[in-house]
This record gives sequence, C-alpha cells and structure tokens, in this order.
Amino acid sequence: MVANRLSPPSPSPSPQGGGERPARSGGFIIVAVLWILGALATLAVIYSLYARQTALEFVDHDERLQAQALAISGVELAAYRITSFRHSRPSLGRFSFRQGTAVIDAAFSAENGRIDLNFAPKELIAGLFVELGASVEDARNFADRVDAWRTPLGAGAADSEATLYQAAGKLYGPRHGPFQHGDELTMVLGMPTWLIERALPYFTVYAGQRTVNVLSASPQVLAAVPGMTPELMQSLPTQDDHPQLGAWRAQLGYAGNFLTIAPTRTDRVDVEVRFPSHRYMRYEAVILVLDGDVEPYRVLSWHAEELAAD
Repeated sequence: MVANRLSPPSPSPSPQGGGERPARSGGFIIVAVLWILGALATLAVIYSLYARQTALEFVDHDERLQAQALAISGVELAAYRITSFRHSRPSLGRFSFRQGTAVIDAAFSAENGRIDLNFAPKELIAGLFVELGASVEDARNFADRVDAWRTPLGAGAADSEATLYQAAGKLYGPRHGPFQHGDELTMVLGMPTWLIERALPYFTVYAGQRTVNVLSASPQVLAAVPGMTPELMQSLPTQDDHPQLGAWRAQLGYAGNFLTIAPTRTDRVDVEVRFPSHRYMRYEAVILVLDGDVEPYRVLSWHAEELAAD
C-alpha cells in the first residue's frame, strides 16, 4: 500500500541529454557577449565623433573670440591713424598687421563718401537710382518718396503722402523723420527690392552732410552726381593731390555743388581677420571720432560676417 503512494523515481539524465543543455547555454552566452562588444564598439565610435565635434566647436568658438578681439584692435588702430594727422584728417587709409597666427587687413574711409539718406538732395539720390539701372522717371519718383519719408510734416498740414500708403494697402505711413537705418528703404512706398539691394552699399545715415566726399566716394556715387561727365570724373582730385577746395570745385560747374574734399567726423572701418584654418571673419564698423571726447571713438554701427571656412 505504501509503495503505491510513492511517486516513481525520476529517470537519470542520459549522457546525451546532459551534454545538450551546456551547449545551448554556452551558445547563448557567446551571442550575448558579441552583442555587448558590438554595443561597446558603437559607443566608442559615438564618443569619438562627439569628442572630435566638441574639439572642432571649441576651435571655432576660440577663433571667433580671437577674431572679434583682433577686429576691435583693427578699429582702434584705424581711429589712431585717423586722428594722428595734425592739420587734416585722411579720407582713406589701409594697413595690415599680424597677431599670433592671424593676419589682419584693415581699411577706413570717410563716411561722407556715401550718399546720406537724410541730407542728400533729391537730385543726387535720383542720380544714384539711374546709375544703378532705374529709368529717369522711376528714379525721380523713388527719390520723391524717399524725400517725403524723411521730411517732417508741417503743423496743420494734410498728410497726402500717408494717403498714398493707405491706397497701396500699407498699414503704416511715412516716418516724416530721419531714416534710422538704410534697411528702412524697404518700407518706402514703391521701392523695388532689386534697386534697394544695389543701392544700400552707397547709402548711409551717419555722414550728416548733403555733399559727397570726392576722395572716398566710389565711382558709382561720383557718376550719380548731377552734372557729372566722364571728362569731369577724370579731372577729380585724389588724396595724393592735396587739393584745395575752392580751386577744383569752381571747375566742376554745377556738379561742384554736390562734392567736397572735407571728411566728416564719421568713418567706416572694414577689418578682415584670416586664420591658418582658412576661416575668414569680416567686420564692418562705423565710428564717430570727436576731438577732446571722453572716449577715443564711439561705435555707431557694427556688423560681423564669416566669409569662408574650408
């Protein structure tokens, strides 16, 4: 009776059966190890790429910081050269220097070599538009719109210019005050984008003069002067000529009313910083230099641009 209640004994594992289980376990362990090694290799590659990218970003950041400091040095040297002349300020200048592994090229020019949007006569502004490809009729119309934008509205006067903006579907009217920046041309009624893009390099809001400095003006600006001819352009003085204002101005006739050789108090400084890594950083600053001021110069405008990086 007791023997019937007992469970039958478990059969002993055969030699074949005992050999299969360790083999399957060993295969599983090998696959797991291979997976772990593969994952570690992937992590190693990812970390290597991360470390390399971090190093490159650090180099980029370091060069940008260096470039900005070197650009400030270039501007300071330009201000020194501008003020180092006792009798007259130069309208143009260029110099280079090396600092560490970087090469710095700097140039400065009197800001009144550009046409001032707030002071230049309409004729001069229209002349530039014609020179850049606008028809005479369109150029005069654009110059009228520019003049209306900057001209204060008289007390009690009707704002007919604002009516034109409303009729064109604009939600704003003319400023009736000075242009704050050249890019404000995009808001002037009727101004085409292509003309604005061409004209901006020849306009400024920092010269504070109605005339153009013949010594620092570009050929495009000089050609825009009313009454200017190719013959007159050939006779214009250069900085090396040391011209006297009255002597040559009288010979230009009507065009002489729009020209000067006296620089303004503002200058545009262009600084290019080059590194052995082929990174090129370009900086453009407009500075105001005043005699006896509490600071050597004041920055009115600052623009940075990375030109190329191989």
